[in-house]
Amino acid sequence: MRVFSSLDELGRSIGETLGPGPGLLVDQARIQAFADATDDHQWIHLDAERAAAGPFGGTVAHGFLTLSLLPVLTRDLYRCEGVGMVVNYGLNKVRFPSPLRSGATVHAGAQLISAEPAGGALQVVMAVTVRAEGADKPCCVAESVSRLYPSGGSA
Repeated sequence: MRVFSSLDELGRSIGETLGPGPGLLVDQARIQAFADATDDHQWIHLDAERAAAGPFGGTVAHGFLTLSLLPVLTRDLYRCEGVGMVVNYGLNKVRFPSPLRSGATVHAGAQLISAEPAGGALQVVMAVTVRAEGADKPCCVAESVSRLYPSGGSA
């Protein structure tokens, strides 16, 4: 884990690469729970027999499930001293270049793209890449935008 001593240090670290972080297993139970939560029960996610004969050779995670894992996959990439709160501000770009097969373990790495003051916070844009172990291509690439609010002051 990269530790930044201050928001100023983080802001001066444009271009720095972080990670990859710890792995996370994306198993069929997680895929099923996401399908139930989002009411997206498409066969490529849930029907093992049909999916085995389909284009991906087995069930795959929903792209938005992979995207929803960004907070857990990136939380151990860095920490910044003097931050009281971090808010997910959104996304600039998202792509799913390859399927994430059920049973795969994924890791995320990130590169700091920008860091600028905004609304009393430091707005940080990270290019995040999620890759399944052994995969040739990433299963998700996204520009994640966060706002880091200082504890007891302004950015």
